[in-house]
Amino acid sequence: MSWMQRLAALLLAAVLCGGAFAQSTAAPPEATVADLRAQLDRIPDAVESSAEVRELIARINAIGAQADKFVSSRTGQLSDLNARLGELGNPPAEGAAAEDPDITRQRAALLKERNALDADIRLARLITVDAQQRGSELLAKRRALFEAQLTERAPSPLGRQFWFDINDAWPADVERLATLGDELRASFDTALEPAHRSAALASLTVALLLVLLGNWAAERGLAQLAARMLPAGRLRRSLLVLAIVAVNVLLVALAAQGVFATLERHGVWGPQVRKLAQAVVQSIIFIAFVVGLGRALLSNSRPSWRLPPIPDAMARRLAPFPWLTALIAVLVWAPTQINAVVEASFAAVVATHVVTALALTALIGTMLLRLHEPYGGPADAAAGAAEPPAEPDRPLWISFLLSAVALAVIVIWILVAVGYVAMASFLANQLTWTGIVASAFYVLFKFADDLFMALVSSRSDFGQKLQKTFGFAPRTLDQAAVVLSGLSRVALFFYMVIALATPLGTSPGEVFQRSGQFGTGVKIGEFELVPGAIFTAVAVLAVGFVALRVIKKWLEAHYLPETALEPGMQSSITTLLGYVGGILVVAVALSALGIGIERIAWVASALSVGIGFGLQAIVQNFISGLILLAERPVKVGDWVVLGNAEGDVRRINVRATEIQLGDRSTLIVPNSEFITKTVRNMTLANAEGRVLIRLPMPLNTDAQRTRELMLAACADHAGVLPSPAPTVTLEGIENGMLIFQAIAYVQSPRVAGGVRSDLLFAILDLLKAAGLPLAVPTMVMSPTEPPAPPAPTPPLPV
Repeated sequence: MSWMQRLAALLLAAVLCGGAFAQSTAAPPEATVADLRAQLDRIPDAVESSAEVRELIARINAIGAQADKFVSSRTGQLSDLNARLGELGNPPAEGAAAEDPDITRQRAALLKERNALDADIRLARLITVDAQQRGSELLAKRRALFEAQLTERAPSPLGRQFWFDINDAWPADVERLATLGDELRASFDTALEPAHRSAALASLTVALLLVLLGNWAAERGLAQLAARMLPAGRLRRSLLVLAIVAVNVLLVALAAQGVFATLERHGVWGPQVRKLAQAVVQSIIFIAFVVGLGRALLSNSRPSWRLPPIPDAMARRLAPFPWLTALIAVLVWAPTQINAVVEASFAAVVATHVVTALALTALIGTMLLRLHEPYGGPADAAAGAAEPPAEPDRPLWISFLLSAVALAVIVIWILVAVGYVAMASFLANQLTWTGIVASAFYVLFKFADDLFMALVSSRSDFGQKLQKTFGFAPRTLDQAAVVLSGLSRVALFFYMVIALATPLGTSPGEVFQRSGQFGTGVKIGEFELVPGAIFTAVAVLAVGFVALRVIKKWLEAHYLPETALEPGMQSSITTLLGYVGGILVVAVALSALGIGIERIAWVASALSVGIGFGLQAIVQNFISGLILLAERPVKVGDWVVLGNAEGDVRRINVRATEIQLGDRSTLIVPNSEFITKTVRNMTLANAEGRVLIRLPMPLNTDAQRTRELMLAACADHAGVLPSPAPTVTLEGIENGMLIFQAIAYVQSPRVAGGVRSDLLFAILDLLKAAGLPLAVPTMVMSPTEPPAPPAPTPPLPV
């Protein structure tokens, strides 16, 4: 470990220890159900501002979390009490023998304790439900306030009334700011007192070192660690971006929270300054996230690791914008928070909206100009680029997107000019927030793709292990990787839409809290679509089919070969298991999705009309396949003759059977053909093959000698079975020739043709060596009349 890494580790340990020391007060006792109900009842129903709504929602979420914690801590105790009551058994019936009084008292005490605990758990769950409902109501009120504020028109900054209102409200606002300034000075003086000075300065020093030096060391350490431990590829790049952003935010959050906790422990904060300090901590964390995300995406120090396809020249042009975004965010955020703390006048709020809209649109406009800046601009000249690289063609949708953003900036300026400053400020905030959210989820989308491609794809090490272990085909793994990536994209898109609908600077906790409203389901007609049920069904399908594949592979490779079953029967068992298991997995997945058996039956009855008209052949072939697997008139490995086709049965599928012909081609035969037509199964009862040879010999041939030679040829061939023994018979005389017939048996009909050819060669050689010629076909010549003489030629006239 280098000295820089050791220093970063020491800084991190120091801040953690400092935070722990600052918060080392005794842990508060766990709240009871009555306390939680009282806290929930004290939350007011009326709200006046969005900031108040956000504070109340945070309190409600804390109450709900405490109620869930209460339920979790009591569930185990309730299970223990039920188990102990079960051991004691039920009280004796009337008229039965009395039990031991100690057991009766013990049962009564346990039953009383169990009922009280069960009542508390039920009340705590009810508090959780009430908290969720109150949160939804507050969000609805917040939305109503927001809509009312957006449509409110204020004096235009281009008119006199805007400046007159600021001038009139100026003395009162200055007085409010003076009160805040006095409180800030008092807090500063308190921090510089000898009793608090050392702790305050130490926490600030450690925080600065952690933010500056810690981030610098963490980024380089993560880059070296990724290059050393992760294989080269897209996953390393996306994972490094996520790690850099997470570490930056974590270090800044530790530093900010450590300073706040230290000063809070020493009583530095006043009431208004404390609210402002809490907002400062949240804003610093948000700014750290934006800066870390922008720097990680641009990656100017490591261009080869850059995640988005941005040219180096454009990345250099955009390099200052993460810091500019942080600076503008501070300038926009500070007046807003101060207005909320000091309860500034309406004129000050309107002026803050104007500053927010103009500052953010100026930032966005500058970024658009920098994107359209040709090569050789100030950024490229400062970078010292030697020759202009080839600018890639920009996709059409990006051009439309940039044009839409430019149009939105112009609309915001018009809204500010006509006096709709609240709407203009909102649009500017949402435009900036949309860019931040889109950048963050772009990284998450890429990471999801790279993760599943690196883990499940057939080209990955883990995918190759899956191929060897479970026998998955490479194409199946590639398809699974694409499907898993698509599902993760759908889930991320769901949260991205929720995040886009929230205001600028919303925390991830509030995003998940909003997403929890959809966790109960969205009703479409009579069907309720629950996101959690969808993911559960997908997980059931994945786990079920993988388990089914493992069981089939175990049966094929280990169990069935040890039984006395034939190979065809073994294949039939595994095929039937695949059908039945697949149906069960799909049924369980549909049940997890909320589709019961009665709905499946309704769908089946609705499809019966289509089956009766258009799917008759498919259903007939499917039922025929089940009959083939059950009755087994034809099984895998049989040699069958169907019409003019003859070959081996290789596979019996759901709809058709595959037959491999002698020329190595595959014949696909519908299963119904084996049920409705005549099929010759060469190996159904006996797997042996027969070789038949008929030889014509002259009438004067030594028949006994010929028989001995043919039997000798059959006995010498290794493929001829000794039992049944080969036979040679004299069938008779045909056309003046003796007809000898040899019959031999071989192990399988598949080798009969080759053995017959070998025997013919051997018999012909033996007959030739013994001087026994084969019969020559007799050529019968029919006599023909001679041709008529030509007619005499008449003499020529003289």
